[in-house]
Amino acid sequence: MRTIKERKKEGKEFRKTVSRSDLGLWEVKKNRPVVKELLVKQEETRVPQLIPERRKRMSVSPFTFFRGSAILQAHDLASMAGTGFRVQACGDAHIANFGIFASPERRLVFDINDFDETLPAPFEVDVKRLFASIEILGRDRGFSKKLRESAVYEAAELYRKTILEYSELGNMEVWYRHLDLERLLERYGDNIDPVQRKIVQDMLDKAQAKNSERAVKKLMEMVDGKLRIKSEPPIIVPIRDMIKEERKLYDFHSNIGKALEMYKETLPEDRRKLISQYEPMEMAHKVVGVGSVGRRVWILVMRGRENGDPLVLQVKEAERSVLEEYYGYSNYQNSGQRVVEGQRAIQTAGDILLGWVQEKIPDERQIDYYVRQLWDAKGSIDLTTLKKEGYEPISQMCAWTLAHAHAKTGDRHTLAGYLGKSDEFSLAMVKYSKLYADQTEADYKEFMTFA
Repeated sequence: MRTIKERKKEGKEFRKTVSRSDLGLWEVKKNRPVVKELLVKQEETRVPQLIPERRKRMSVSPFTFFRGSAILQAHDLASMAGTGFRVQACGDAHIANFGIFASPERRLVFDINDFDETLPAPFEVDVKRLFASIEILGRDRGFSKKLRESAVYEAAELYRKTILEYSELGNMEVWYRHLDLERLLERYGDNIDPVQRKIVQDMLDKAQAKNSERAVKKLMEMVDGKLRIKSEPPIIVPIRDMIKEERKLYDFHSNIGKALEMYKETLPEDRRKLISQYEPMEMAHKVVGVGSVGRRVWILVMRGRENGDPLVLQVKEAERSVLEEYYGYSNYQNSGQRVVEGQRAIQTAGDILLGWVQEKIPDERQIDYYVRQLWDAKGSIDLTTLKKEGYEPISQMCAWTLAHAHAKTGDRHTLAGYLGKSDEFSLAMVKYSKLYADQTEADYKEFMTFA
C-alpha cells in the first residue's frame, strides 16, 4: 500500500501532465455536436407529451437551460484534458442541486440533493459544473463581475483548503464530518452576519415544515369521505385519470403491490419492517424539476395508522448517467441502484427509505426507478430571490459539501497533492467559469431557436 506521502507526491507530480491552470481552459472543438443534436437525442427516452414542458422550463433563462442540459457539459468536459482522479461524482453538481435533509437523528444537515447522474468520474467533472453554475447564477441575478469573480474564487479556495484539511485527518473523522445547520446556528449564531443567519434560518424553517402530512394536505383532497390525489394535468395526473377501465385499474394496483415487494428487498431489514406497516392508497404521475421533466416520476401515497399516519414516496425513473458514455458504464445493471448506491456513498445522512425497483413492460424497454420519501424535512435554496449578501455564503457551503463528498469517496491525499498550497486551482476555476458561462449563453441562444 502506498504511503500518504507517496500519494501526495503522485498528485503533485501529475501537475506536469495536466497543470492546475490547464483546468481553466475551454475552447469549442470543431467537431462539437450542435446543441439540438445532443438534447433531442436525450429526449428519445422521455415521455413525448412532456417534452414541450421540459423545453419550456429550460427556456426561462441561461441558468435554467444550464440546469437542464447536463449532457452538454459532460460531453464538453470529456473533450478536455483531465486528471483521472476519480471520486463518486454527483454528475450534476450545480448550485441548485444542494439543500437540506433530516438525518436519522432528525438533525438538519446541508448536502447534495440530486444524484440522477452520479457515477465514478474525475473530480473536475463536479467542480467545474459547480463553479460554472455559480458564475451563471450570478449573471442571472444581475450581480457584478467583481462579486461573481469573488464568489467563484472563494468557493474554489474553500474546496481546495478543505481537501487539504481532510488529507490530515483519519478516515473515520472525514466520514463523520457534516454541515449541521442547526448546530451551526446554536454555536455561532451570534457571530454570523445577520443576513447570512436569516438565509440559514429560512432554509431550516422551510425544511422543518416539509413532511408527509403536509404533502398530503397539498396533494390530496377529500371527495365523498375519501382522500384522493388532486388532478392538476399535466403536472399531476392520478392513475384513476390515466386508466379508466376498472379491470385494468385493478391489475395496475396489483402490480404496484408486486413492485413494493421488490422495493422492500432493496432495504435493510429494519426498514423493511417499517415500510411493511404501510399500505398503498393512491398513485399519480408528477412532473418535477427541469432536467428531469419527461422522466416517469410517480408519487405513491401510503397509509399507516389510518388516515392520520401518511407516508408519501416518490418513485423516479433512472436512466443511464450522462457521464457513462465518457467515463465508463456503471457497475449496476439497474440505474436506480446506481443512483441509490451513489447517494449512500456521498451523503452524510441520507433518506432511510432509499431503494430501487424495476418495471418490465412487454415489448418495451426495461424501466429502472429509485424510491425515496417525497418530503422528509427536505429544503432547497430559493435561488430566484437570492440577494447578493447570500450569494457567496451559499456558494461556499456548496463547495465545502462537495469537497467532503470527494474526500469520502476518492483519494483525498493524491487530490491534496495535486491542488497544493497556492491558489492556482482557484484562479483556473474563475477563468473556466467565465468561459463556460459564455458558452452556455451561446448554447442557450441556439436552444431558443427550436425550443
